[in-house]
Amino acid sequence: MDILSWTYLIVGITFALYIGIAIWSKAGSTKEFYVAGGGISPLANGMATAADWMSAASFISMAGLISFSGYDGSVYLMGWTGGYVLLALLLAPYLRKFGKFTVPAFIGDRYYSNTARTVAVVAALFVSFTYVAGQMRGVGVVFGRYLEPLLSSIEIFGLDNTGKGVVIGMVVVFFYAVIGGMKGITYTQVAQFCVLIFAFMVPAIFLSMMLVDSPIPQIGFGGKVADGSYLLDRLDGVLTELGFSAYTEGSRSTIDIFCITAALMLGTAGLPHVIVRFFTVPKVRDARKSAGYALAFIAILYTTAPAVAAFGMYNMLESIQNKEVSELPQWVSNWRETGLIAIQDKNSDGKVQYASDATQNELTIDKDIMVLANPEIAQLPNWVIGLVAAGGLAAALSTAAGLLLVISTSISHDLIKMQINPAISEKGELLAARAAAVGAVILAGYFGIHPPDYVAAVVALAFGLASASFFPALLMGIFSKKMNKEGAVSGMIAGLGLTLFYILKFKFGLFGGGGPEAYWFGVSPEGFGLFGTLINFVVAFCVSRLTPLPPEHISDLVEHIRVPKGAGQAMDH
Repeated sequence: MDILSWTYLIVGITFALYIGIAIWSKAGSTKEFYVAGGGISPLANGMATAADWMSAASFISMAGLISFSGYDGSVYLMGWTGGYVLLALLLAPYLRKFGKFTVPAFIGDRYYSNTARTVAVVAALFVSFTYVAGQMRGVGVVFGRYLEPLLSSIEIFGLDNTGKGVVIGMVVVFFYAVIGGMKGITYTQVAQFCVLIFAFMVPAIFLSMMLVDSPIPQIGFGGKVADGSYLLDRLDGVLTELGFSAYTEGSRSTIDIFCITAALMLGTAGLPHVIVRFFTVPKVRDARKSAGYALAFIAILYTTAPAVAAFGMYNMLESIQNKEVSELPQWVSNWRETGLIAIQDKNSDGKVQYASDATQNELTIDKDIMVLANPEIAQLPNWVIGLVAAGGLAAALSTAAGLLLVISTSISHDLIKMQINPAISEKGELLAARAAAVGAVILAGYFGIHPPDYVAAVVALAFGLASASFFPALLMGIFSKKMNKEGAVSGMIAGLGLTLFYILKFKFGLFGGGGPEAYWFGVSPEGFGLFGTLINFVVAFCVSRLTPLPPEHISDLVEHIRVPKGAGQAMDH
């Protein structure tokens, strides 16, 4: 069968599986909608957490970023992996023991303030919508390539193929996220983890065998290619000749590398859609176990991504550099039809020149296509190409569903139930949650069609916002009896506000804008969340020392959270 037939078959089977699971596990109560009834096993929750965590940024964009950025791209690998360890050790078990449904619920109750709850809801919405924009963009990239013949024949609001792909993704996510809630999402994510990890590893093993004759990509990454030279040395030499930084050195400043890594780590520990996963298991001990399982599952992909990135860049350069335009391989024309590859013969010599100098470079490649295009570049079997497409969709949709649930529960539970209408019935709250999810899907689709950057960069902004808003409030809420509502609210507003201002200024050109030369302290928007986090801590500490201590029952509550005993069943509201 050809590529499209295999893609339709594999994607169709996986989608039927996801929708079938959603119907089978339809949420019938708010507890099932919010935390899957609190009865998920640690192993299943570990797989679901891994799928929730390994988004389109991990599957589609991270290896692509490392392919084109080399050492610079490693900040995403280090930050996201290290951040999950931080979350598992510092926050997850204690939040599970507290037993609330959402992060805003914890902040509202711990800081005995609806104002704190509202600020947390606003922060959760900023983080989640920024993050989900990256996922929907990933869905659009996959559908735009592999459903190109179908999408080109239909008209959807005047959108290009990538935009039409986002709309299709919206429909799929709407179905199993809105109907199944957390219960449906959890079991769907177990299936999506199996699909995405298989889809990532199969081509990685193929590529490693072909290039360096090793079945283990993590080892093959340091192996020798056909001419006897080491793969990384070969990449260093070729890219340096083309005017780029050496693959193993990069061009970012040390302070920017440090800030991005730290912002990603701290942001990971404050992500609402990942934290809520630890509320779905029966006991605190199960939360710890599921965190361990998830870390092991995540490591499979994250230790393989650098190898996939290097293999992809090597094959790409070999297949196009200085080739006649008429002799370019089929994969180039396939992706040119999506608009994600552009070729301009600037010197009219009939050849393609890839170079760092914009006046000489004749090839523009979207970073988000590298993992998806890898099997085609290496001329792997068509079924592998279809499998990778299904894996990319699984990664994007699993995370998008988790984020949409955070958005809907923040609105229905933390705003409507806890503040606006405490007397609302369970049926009414469930209806409000589903209505909020519908609105969130539509807005997420818009951001997916008009994203501010490539997938990993958009997601990095979300991590910066989470780091600057949630991480200090969560950490001090667990480990500081003296942190009060005034300090927490002031810190969250200061950290989130400053980080949001910086992103709007340098990513969207507002407030005067400016390029990299105008960055404060040389730190990019992806790394500025660290400064927002520090401001949050400083403001919260200073304000808390100038205002009354928390009530005694709050101090007792903090003491209870920190004692590592008990099951901590979810509280009724």
